[in-house]
Amino acid sequence: MEIFSIGQIARRAGVGVETVRFYEHQGLLEQPMRRASGYRQYSEDAVKQIRFIKRAQQLGFSLKEILELLTLRVDGQTSCEQVKERAAAKLAEVEQKIAELQHMRQALLQVTSLCEEEGPGSRCPMLDALDHDRETVVT
Repeated sequence: MEIFSIGQIARRAGVGVETVRFYEHQGLLEQPMRRASGYRQYSEDAVKQIRFIKRAQQLGFSLKEILELLTLRVDGQTSCEQVKERAAAKLAEVEQKIAELQHMRQALLQVTSLCEEEGPGSRCPMLDALDHDRETVVT
């Protein structure tokens, strides 16, 4: 089995050395064995694990959720259904965020349409709308 330094692992996984250390500190990566000199020694498995973490982050999973996924990954009793449930919950969360962003977009469109682009900021209808509780702005 080939052994790699922290810098080599970081480069191979496409992250910084501090990211590797952070993942170790968060329990996402096992603490590696160390040489007598104190330098960390990693196997190729660390690269695979870091890439797994990065892909899960890209899908919107938090570090806590990723830790749960990693735990499920090594648990021989885990079913595909359990993993699917977590992915479905994340999908529902993402869809909720999309709905909230669409709502924010609509409100911003309404507010920006108030702007006449003339006159001083003290008389700007857009700023006035933000200054008052107007249902038309946020509905």
